[in-house]
Parts: sequence; structure tokens; C-alpha cells
Amino acid sequence: MALISLSHIEKPSSTVQWLRLVFSHLLFQDHTMALLDILIYPDQRLRQRAIAVDEVDAGILNLIDDMIETMYHASGIGLAAVQINVARRIVVIDLSETQNEPRVFINPEIIEQSGSQLHEEGCLSVPGIFAEIGRAEKIKINYLNRNGKPITEEADEMLAVCLQHEIDHLDGKVFVDRLSRLKQERIKKRLLKEAKQSANNA
Repeated sequence: MALISLSHIEKPSSTVQWLRLVFSHLLFQDHTMALLDILIYPDQRLRQRAIAVDEVDAGILNLIDDMIETMYHASGIGLAAVQINVARRIVVIDLSETQNEPRVFINPEIIEQSGSQLHEEGCLSVPGIFAEIGRAEKIKINYLNRNGKPITEEADEMLAVCLQHEIDHLDGKVFVDRLSRLKQERIKKRLLKEAKQSANNA
């Protein structure tokens, strides 16, 4: 029998939750993380509204690991489950310079916001497109971490931008929706043309 460490698993307040997480970890410890396909705008599947996660079980943990691996492979700093065609309210973010400090937000909900800021945004689902987008400067959110523990957290600067961007995805929105209709049409035509060229060259 192999010995494994569970020290990296934060113990939830509930003993039942703890036992479920330990069982899930043991069951899926040999899971090989997979790279998932990222949907590209204007794919209509990006318009689906994600539903809340009822329980952080082995399948959800498995999905989270795959999302993190996919985000890193695509050189992104954030990814919402809707972007890989999974309609669940899950977001992963890593703003560290070394890309080794992933954060997980399950069922994130903005409960307060204040101020405003302009920040240039891009998106893995809208490759090669960047634009200044207006967002709240500070937000407060409720969410579950990957252990199912309820958290309330305040965020500002880049984390606030990323969370608002990814929560938009969970609600079926992309950042270009905040641009003029003319700019949206130009972006659609460009990405559809690039997709067609890529398909022809495949």
C-alpha cells in the first residue's frame, strides 16, 4: 500500500465534509489531468448560464484540476467552467508570476461592489482581442473553496477584475458584450475567419 499525504487538504468545519473529501482524494489520487477544449467566441455555448454546484465531490475536484491544467497550458490567468462547456459555477484563477498558486471559486456571488476602474482585458475564449473594460474597483464575494468551505472575501485591483470577468462567463456573458455593436461584429468576423482558415489548414 502506498503512503500519501493529505496535509494539503484544508479540513472543513464539518466532519462529514472532511471524510467525503478524503475519500474523493483517495479515489482519484491517480487521476491524470486532462487538457480541455476552450470554446471560442461567438460559439453559442458560451451563452449558457451555469448552475450552482450542490456538493464538492470527486467529480468536481477532478474537473477543477483539469480546468487549472487547461488554464496553465493556454497561458491564461483565469478560466470559468462555461468556457470548457461545463455549465457549473466554478472559476479558477492564478495571478502569481510563477503560475503555481491557483485559486478556486465555487458558486461565486458578488454581494457588494464599489468604485470603478478601467482595465485592459483579454480572454482565452476571444483570442488576440484586448479592450479597456469598466469594472467595479472593489467587490465582496461569497464562494466555496475547493474543500466546500464557505468564504466571504473582499477583492480589489486585478483580482476584482478577474472575478468580475469570470463571473460574467458563468452568466453567459463575454467581455466583448461591453463593447459597441460595431466592434462586436468586427471581432466576430475576425474570429470566424481565423477559425475557417485554421480548419482549412488542418
